[in-house]
Amino acid sequence: MTILVFTLILLVGAYIAGFLGSLTGLGGGVIIIPLLTLVFHVDIRYAIGAALLASIATSSGAASAYVKEGITNIRLGMFLEIATTIGAVIGAFIAIYMPTNAIAVIFGVVLIFSAAMTVRKKHEAKLTKGSKLSEKLKLNSTYPVNGEKVSYQLTNVAGGFSLMTLAGVLSGLLGIGSGSLKVLAMDSTMKIPFKVSTTTSNFMIGVTAAASAVVYLQRGYMDPGIAFPVVLGVLAGALTGAKILPKINPKILRIIFAVAITAVAIEMIINGINHKF
Repeated sequence: MTILVFTLILLVGAYIAGFLGSLTGLGGGVIIIPLLTLVFHVDIRYAIGAALLASIATSSGAASAYVKEGITNIRLGMFLEIATTIGAVIGAFIAIYMPTNAIAVIFGVVLIFSAAMTVRKKHEAKLTKGSKLSEKLKLNSTYPVNGEKVSYQLTNVAGGFSLMTLAGVLSGLLGIGSGSLKVLAMDSTMKIPFKVSTTTSNFMIGVTAAASAVVYLQRGYMDPGIAFPVVLGVLAGALTGAKILPKINPKILRIIFAVAITAVAIEMIINGINHKF
């Protein structure tokens, strides 16, 4: 296979990854890393490095739109980024020294969890009394619903902060945004409305990825020949998905995508156990 053919195939694959990732909320990394490792047999650390750069690009592009609409809780995102950034740096250092087959197995397990989170029934958090810590940190806010501002208050801030640290570790270790775990922390633990938790999670992903990307860059796991088409393809696919998402019902797509991701996860786990990475 020539370099041109490899680049074109990777560009198309990255576009599809970004497109599906934006529709399902999982991000492009869950497709890009299996594509590079299982199809092109790229070292998983180089695949993670490329996926981290793609996460930075897509998060930067999409987050600005949500901030402009007033959905994202910027103060909360900046606060929780402390936890995810610390966790991301720890995860990146662990990944450098952890055997690649072990990373593949962990990646497969996280993919299965992410797939389950994608198809779970999502409920808006009920209005609850905010905790004293959320009031002290001024994390309670409002978000627009049908042209009106709806107030919400946060609970269990410490528990959500702890889960964010774990999400950061997984992000740095596996090169994915860990959006499903971040949304779970905000939606289920801190009782934040689902729309706010998903947009705030997207706002945080870029910063988290940037922290761990520095470690991969210093260790030489950023290959421009791989990263460049991946970033371009995922960004273009994510922008396309963002335009199409309001016009379609993604419920069936989420189910199909979850099944496909589960199949990929099982293959990653099997190959990891058999030391094929």
